[in-house]
Amino acid sequence: MKILITGSLGLVGSEAVRYYLNNACEVIGVDNDMRKHFFGSEASVIKNRVDHGNLRFHGVDISKIEPIIAAEKPDAIIHTAAQPSHDYSAKEPLLDFGVNAYSTLMLLEMVRKHCPESVFVYTSTNKVYGDMPNYLPLVETSDRYECEALPNGISEEMSIDNSMHSPFGVSKLAGDLYVQEYARYFGLKTGVFRCGCITGSAHAGAELHGFLAYMALCKKIGRVYTVYGYDGKQVRDQIHAHDVVRAIDFFIRSPKPGAVYNLGGGRHANVSVLEALNWFKIRDWEYVSEARRGDHKWYISDVSKFRNDYPEWDYKYNLWGIFDDLMGGRNTA
Repeated sequence: MKILITGSLGLVGSEAVRYYLNNACEVIGVDNDMRKHFFGSEASVIKNRVDHGNLRFHGVDISKIEPIIAAEKPDAIIHTAAQPSHDYSAKEPLLDFGVNAYSTLMLLEMVRKHCPESVFVYTSTNKVYGDMPNYLPLVETSDRYECEALPNGISEEMSIDNSMHSPFGVSKLAGDLYVQEYARYFGLKTGVFRCGCITGSAHAGAELHGFLAYMALCKKIGRVYTVYGYDGKQVRDQIHAHDVVRAIDFFIRSPKPGAVYNLGGGRHANVSVLEALNWFKIRDWEYVSEARRGDHKWYISDVSKFRNDYPEWDYKYNLWGIFDDLMGGRNTA
């Protein structure tokens, strides 16, 4: 099998590169290290590049890859390249739209033109739901928010309307909807994964993006961690990039065109900021009372739909395995 991966140096992309190389596949990687542009040199992902006989790497912008797709005609395309921060998107909304929405549409057109039988997977985000989760009947405890009304978490039926998304949420939603439409209207084999917090040792955590990886970095180098709003009780589910890639692989091998899945740590692995600070034993942190605009107080993914469609998939990493990996190990659950 031949797999083309955009954002192949990023968290999910580099994990996908390793996964498919380990499964004796041909891999075409595309990444121009835009993360360095977004978040500075500390967040560069060039360290994730590997050399392998079955890997052909192209350090080019997505807009330049049509000749590559035309020549390679991959069996599957995993589109992980993105501008991933809703805070950054407010500073550069045109760049954000170009990377997240327009580039996705360009890729879909390239697939339709050159390899319409390929499977196309888009890594979307829970931010497509805007701040709608904040209107759930949340309960505040001593160290977290909780939603007892949703024992399995937030499903794909949550509305995307009448909420504040941030430019990032809008651009990712535009790509999300285009990916769905190219299945329904043009008959492509596309799938959408609306992910919660994805993490792992390959994550180049930056402040205001990827809080668990950034917190681990602060612990390692002795940097003061800043908590923004909600008294640090905001909750995120956490899923290791390896588990995301395994889920994507199940879809690629048996696609359900146009399907949309919420994918995250769910009830299996979730943590509040305060709980994570306690786990890392970080005592030196500061608090800013103003929360980030549109930030979720509580988000736990309901992964029931995906597990019903692909019952052989399950998590390899639990929360403690994720913490271990972020601090230097590669221990699975």
